[in-house]
Amino acid sequence: MATYSQPNLTIKSWAEEDRPREKLLVKGKQSLSDAELLAILLGSGSRDETAVGLAQRILQSVDQDLNELGRRSIADLTKFKGMGAAKSITIVAAMELGRRRQLTDVRERPQIGGSRDAWQLIAPLLMDLPHEEFWILLLNRANRVIGREQISLGGVAGTVVDAKIVFRKAIEGMASSLILVHNHPSGNLQPSQQDIDLTRKLKKAGATLDIAVLDHLIIADSGYLSFADEGLMNDG
Repeated sequence: MATYSQPNLTIKSWAEEDRPREKLLVKGKQSLSDAELLAILLGSGSRDETAVGLAQRILQSVDQDLNELGRRSIADLTKFKGMGAAKSITIVAAMELGRRRQLTDVRERPQIGGSRDAWQLIAPLLMDLPHEEFWILLLNRANRVIGREQISLGGVAGTVVDAKIVFRKAIEGMASSLILVHNHPSGNLQPSQQDIDLTRKLKKAGATLDIAVLDHLIIADSGYLSFADEGLMNDG
């Protein structure tokens, strides 16, 4: 029986309109799939696989979840055949750059009308982190966001929050009210008793300073929980 060798398929052998770089130029960045965008970062594949094929394999390993890809380290990525240090560094750097984009100043001062508005503003900073962080949103009297401040950074199971730091930042930012935010890397959105006690403590301290604590959001990859929506902002 005759045997046939499979030709090496490279992106250059594809029709021009199917090549990721050319496709981006002709059709725009929105027309590219996640795998095609990732392939542009990779630049090349291997003798047996195109850059798009390699990108698809990496995305399949995280169930097509870009948040999960953002958790991958250089060591994790270099385990894939065809991924050296340079390509892995490029992906990690790109994911971090996308995260830092969300850290830019809040120039438009969006108005917060409910928990979902607050979640959309802060979630990109916290969703793919392997550790807990605690943040506050600073609001003026019209409930417009005038700042985002990180209060603490902890481990997988928790982070320490100092009320003095919370309200020092609020006073320095001339905030009329606050929204508390922290993430649960475990994905569990249920508040712990510690979360509830901290919320009550900060709400009471804020009342003394005439700075209202409006809500406390717990954020995970699956969504969020709002203390205000759940009736947990009431004094216990």
